[in-house]
Amino acid sequence: MSRHLHPAWKVVLPIGGHAHIGRDGRRPLAAPGLIVPPQLAHACLTTSSYAALFIDPWLVHSGLGLVRLDARAVRRLLAALGPTGVNSPGAAPDLSAFYDELIALTGAAPLLDARVAHAARATMRPGPGASLHAIAAEVGLSPSRLRALVRESVGIPLARLRQWGRLRGAIAELPGASVAAAAAAAGFADQAHLTRTSRTLIGRTPASLGRAVPAVREDQSSPSCTGSW
Repeated sequence: MSRHLHPAWKVVLPIGGHAHIGRDGRRPLAAPGLIVPPQLAHACLTTSSYAALFIDPWLVHSGLGLVRLDARAVRRLLAALGPTGVNSPGAAPDLSAFYDELIALTGAAPLLDARVAHAARATMRPGPGASLHAIAAEVGLSPSRLRALVRESVGIPLARLRQWGRLRGAIAELPGASVAAAAAAAGFADQAHLTRTSRTLIGRTPASLGRAVPAVREDQSSPSCTGSW
């Protein structure tokens, strides 16, 4: 996997192996599992099959940083997901149980300002979506104030959240649609635009990804995940 930088938390859960992470100018680390914070430029590899889940940036405490999970924590998180991956490829993971177990390990994140939460969710919807001016009007703020408030509260620019939402939407269309069709449905200019974005944000091409897992519900307490198995 190539070096990349995603605007979400990533939980990497090898199934019986280890995860390795390399960062610019830092010594590589290995662990039975990893929690990788948003906006950390890195490359990540595993020695076995794995589950990788991306969590919206406001759903995990921002001060957590990079976490190496021990084998017991990895087993707990995989058990919460249920019979996924190599054991039962057709099973739908239990994201609510996974998130509850994750927060038991990491501690709860503070609640977002309702205006920020609405703007972040609206911005991350796949497809062309509403304009920043329209979203700002919905929450009674100027576009510049909304941008600043989201950046301060979430730590991610609104433009990057929109890019991430479109990528997540495109991945959710796969493998049932072609990469070109998924790109169009998610609001990308073309297939090449989607591929560049995917390489930048997750270090992989869309076609190389496993099945995608959408959010189980659109509220602040539920994880919005994309998983590879």
